[in-house]
Amino acid sequence: MLRGALGFVLQNSIFRPTSVLGPSGLADPPRPFVIRAAHLDGCTIPAGSPFSFNVHCFEMRHAIVDQVTQAFARFPQAELTSVTGGDAPLALSLTSLSEPVDRVTVRFVTPTELKTDGGLAERPEFGVLASRIRDRVSSLRERYDDGPLDIDFRAFGERAARVRMTRCDLRQVDVSRRSSRTGQVHSIGGFVGEADYEGDLAEFVPYLQAAAWTGVGRQTVWGKGALETCII
Repeated sequence: MLRGALGFVLQNSIFRPTSVLGPSGLADPPRPFVIRAAHLDGCTIPAGSPFSFNVHCFEMRHAIVDQVTQAFARFPQAELTSVTGGDAPLALSLTSLSEPVDRVTVRFVTPTELKTDGGLAERPEFGVLASRIRDRVSSLRERYDDGPLDIDFRAFGERAARVRMTRCDLRQVDVSRRSSRTGQVHSIGGFVGEADYEGDLAEFVPYLQAAAWTGVGRQTVWGKGALETCII
């Protein structure tokens, strides 16, 4: 009975986490995973044909791979045949690079939406982008690991705001999904494309690289906000 109760609590904390609001609390806390299946967009999978997708898990206090696997095994239209990876966590360092970096290209692989004080950003200015990555990583650490980032958030944002965008080649993607639980239709669109940035970037490259795994912005659990970074 205890094992069953623990499994129920873990499943709820994974798929429907709740938050006790505090100074840094979130009304809708981040899920401890993201789904990466953009390579299947627009594809029709014939009956009986295999397909695969990635799931990145961030819960470091409890083993949740089995819980996530069981959830996907319940899909009525597909049979789960194998699961690979998940044996050892991947450690990502957020320490500033030792060598200077003054130019990077960021590719927004999947639709991305970044919140600002005035709503949603029309362009991914670096100060906004880096700050949202900082907030995303810190929130995941606070809820699922050793606690929030031990940095000066304001100073980080001020330094990021000094990085200039030198090229912006984006397009808007309109996508929606229907919730199987509520029947509601939700927009999961955003911008995709590339942007070039110039400035003192050595501190921020590790955060950009972390966002390749965590995503950034709204609705990351569905795979939005996936980034790729190239040092120029």
